[in-house]
Amino acid sequence: MSQTQLDVVFTAPHPDDLEIGCGGTIALMVKQGYKVGMVHMTDGEPTPRGTREQRLAEARKAAEILGAQVLEILPLTNRELMDGPPARYALATVLRRYRPRILVGIAGRTPAASPDHYQAQLITEAARFYAQLTKWDDRFGGTDPFRIDHLVYRVIPSAAEPLHFHAEFVVDISSTLPQKLEAIRCYASQFTGERWERLRHYVVSHAGAEGSRAGYTYGELYSLPRAIGVKDMISLLPPWEVPAPVMPPQT
Repeated sequence: MSQTQLDVVFTAPHPDDLEIGCGGTIALMVKQGYKVGMVHMTDGEPTPRGTREQRLAEARKAAEILGAQVLEILPLTNRELMDGPPARYALATVLRRYRPRILVGIAGRTPAASPDHYQAQLITEAARFYAQLTKWDDRFGGTDPFRIDHLVYRVIPSAAEPLHFHAEFVVDISSTLPQKLEAIRCYASQFTGERWERLRHYVVSHAGAEGSRAGYTYGELYSLPRAIGVKDMISLLPPWEVPAPVMPPQT
């Protein structure tokens, strides 16, 4: 297994969750020169569609399209994914191995969809803490402790309850939305015909709505469990890209 140190790790329970939720940001960060890892907690099987071999091939192709330097699929079980010591150890071991500064996980309950989504949030939160624990290396494959600076949430737009966090930010994915859609399209075993068209509409609509909150054509909204610290307000607040209602005359 690679010993590459990553800048950021994105994690979610099933192959296709990260592509749908965070694909634009993953592709953008790779283009910006950052080392990005994708960690699927399960292989997504069994499902009514496809096979384990198909899902693995689709996940690899999607990660290749997004440009992620690392793809990991943990040996946890779809449909039985639960927060608890074994799952925490599994994810924390990967985090201790790749030592990212930032960990991005999904957040929110989805009663109409898989309960794995909320369990993944709990596992992600706990694994970030477990990654720094000392005198417990035997539970993490002998890897060294590591403290991850930042936990970031990608809240599922269709979550059961509105979630409120200390801070939010929007990533401009206007340049990478086509790449995101191409990565999602890799999961042909899961999304065909009308199912694909509905998902595409969902993804593009939410990207447009989230992007507009920051003046972008398309965006992905992220949340933080703490306030954002600022030492340079000017660098945090770039020029607003939405045209003013009244433009000055051109000379």
